[in-house]
Amino acid sequence: MLTQLSTIKSRLGLDPFDTADDLLLTSLLKHVSARFAAECNRIFDYGAGLTYGFRADQLNILVDHPPIELVSLFHLKTTESEGWVLQSSIDYLISPQKSVIELAQPLGSSRQLGRVTYTGGYILPGASPTGNQIALPDDLEQVCIEQVAYWYQRRSQLGLSSLSNGDTMVQRFVSSDLLPQVQAVLSHYERWIN
Repeated sequence: MLTQLSTIKSRLGLDPFDTADDLLLTSLLKHVSARFAAECNRIFDYGAGLTYGFRADQLNILVDHPPIELVSLFHLKTTESEGWVLQSSIDYLISPQKSVIELAQPLGSSRQLGRVTYTGGYILPGASPTGNQIALPDDLEQVCIEQVAYWYQRRSQLGLSSLSNGDTMVQRFVSSDLLPQVQAVLSHYERWIN
């Protein structure tokens, strides 16, 4: 998850020892974290030994767990019966933003599949980065906190767009969406693929 429950509770001014809403807050936090991943077409959390498949004629590989810390293996598949064949001596560069693996030449043709094994993603709040690891950017954690807080504070009104208190009461419900400042920050972390 893109922040910790204790951070959310602090933002909302809730007693850290009061667990009455912990389940709700955790559910909202999981939902917001998954929504951010879907909006940005990427996975934020860190992983080692990750694999990413692509058409073997591609030169630029946009993995789904950037930033890339380490590339360890390349494989090529021509048929299912033959399976994945390890490729050696592959020349590549990792882009300065650590989001793209740039191959010197394609692994194969468009009728073949390539697979890269790598380590990447952000170290999430609650853990400390070591070596070349990169912590989740502060702006991403902050908008996650704000989105969860907003949905929590409006939990009884989620989907309510307008309300009139005149002679008649008008309610219009819409799907819950992300706050404008959240969308602005997420736009900087979108992963674009072909």
